[in-house]
Amino acid sequence: MPQNGLLQFLNSPMKPAWILALASLCVPLASAAASDAQYTRMEDVIYGRKHGMALTMDVFTPAKDANGIGVVLVISGGWFSSHEAIKHFPVTEFVARGYTVFAVVHGSQPKFTIPEIVADMHRAVRYIRHHARDYKIDPDRIGVAGGSAGGHLSLMLGTAGQQGDPDAKDPVARVSSRVQAVACFYPPTDFLNYGKPEEYELGHGVLADYRAPFDFREFDEGQKIFQRITDEERIREIARQISPITHVSSDDPPTLIIHGDADKLVPIQQAETFLAKLKEAGVPAKLVVRPGAEHGWKDMRRDWLLLVDWFDKHLKKPPAAP
Repeated sequence: MPQNGLLQFLNSPMKPAWILALASLCVPLASAAASDAQYTRMEDVIYGRKHGMALTMDVFTPAKDANGIGVVLVISGGWFSSHEAIKHFPVTEFVARGYTVFAVVHGSQPKFTIPEIVADMHRAVRYIRHHARDYKIDPDRIGVAGGSAGGHLSLMLGTAGQQGDPDAKDPVARVSSRVQAVACFYPPTDFLNYGKPEEYELGHGVLADYRAPFDFREFDEGQKIFQRITDEERIREIARQISPITHVSSDDPPTLIIHGDADKLVPIQQAETFLAKLKEAGVPAKLVVRPGAEHGWKDMRRDWLLLVDWFDKHLKKPPAAP
C-alpha cells in the first residue's frame, strides 16, 4: 500500500472518529476510464497562497452538455483535506448533468484551525467567481456541497458568504464569496448548543478526536509567534462565529441537509435546529432524515443524487416561455 500522507493519516488514532465522513467523498468507481470520458480534469489549480503554501483545487468540466453552473465540492472530513481525497465519485454524478465541479482542498488540520479553513473556502469561491468566464459558468449560479466538516464549511459559505472589497488590490478579493444553493450531509451547525442547549463542544467530548482544528491561535506582534487563545470569552465568540446557525438570515440560499437520526458524532439536533431557523427566516430548506443511520451509511451514493436534484431545482434556469 502506498505510504502517502493521506494513508498515513487514515492509519492514525484519529481514524475512527472521521473515517466515514471522509469516506463519502472517497468512493472510487469501478471503471475510471469510463468516468474520464465524461469530463476533462484540470489538477492543482492554485486559487490562493498563504504562509508560502499554495491552496489548490481540481476543476472537472463536462465533456459535453455543460449547463453553465458551478458546484464547489468541499474536500473535507474532520476538517482534514487532501488532494488524494478527490475521487471520481461524487464528481461523476454532477458532471453527468452538466455541472462544472470545483473540488476544493483547504488548508488542513492539524496545521490550520477552523477560522483559517473557513477563510480558505471564501477565497476559493471568490477565485471561481472571478474566473467564471474562463470556466464558462454563470458567476451568479454557484452551489456548494460536502459531508460532515465539508457540510459545515458549505453552510458557512451559505450563511456567511461575504461581499467583495471594492478597494482591494487583489482583483479576486473584490468579488463576493456568496453561493446560490447549498446541499450537504450531517453538518455541525452550532458549537455552543451541540446536541442540546448550552452544550459547549470545541474539540472535547464527542469531538475529542478533533482538538487541533479548535486550537485557536493569534499572532503576537511583540514576540513574533502564534500564541494559543486561552480567554474563555474570546473562545466562545470564535465558536459563535464559526457556527453557521449564528449567521442565518432571510437572504440565505436554498439549503438541503441529509442526516442520520442515529448519528453520535454530529447529533441530528444540529440539522433540526438549523433548518428550523432557516425556515423561520423564510429560506427554502429541506431536511431528509435517514432512520437508524449513523455518521455515514452504506447506500450514501444514492443520496448524492438528491444533492444533484436540489441543484437542478434551485440553480437551473426555467425554460424560456414560448
